[in-house]
Amino acid sequence: MDIPMSFYLLVSFVMFFAGVFGFITRKNMIAMLMSLELILNSVNINFVVFNRFLFPEQMEGMFFTLFIIGVAAAETAVAIAIIINVFRSVNNISADDIQKMKY
Repeated sequence: MDIPMSFYLLVSFVMFFAGVFGFITRKNMIAMLMSLELILNSVNINFVVFNRFLFPEQMEGMFFTLFIIGVAAAETAVAIAIIINVFRSVNNISADDIQKMKY
């Protein structure tokens, strides 16, 4: 039994908008980073699903997904480094408390 494409897209849709909602409403930078990762994972689901259903013999969607995972890992490492530096200078990781970033 094969799962229809609409189920995958529904899961991706819910993940994407949960990520957007979390990114907009959260003030904690770690929660904002997790919401951004949720958005990227929903995009990955879309790439894999459209590749599987439209071009099952090709692997472009899988390669795009692997590229996005690599970029997301690098982005997460940089973001956590920035969050650690902000915490050291402000002693808080709330996005509202940051006036400006120097150096």
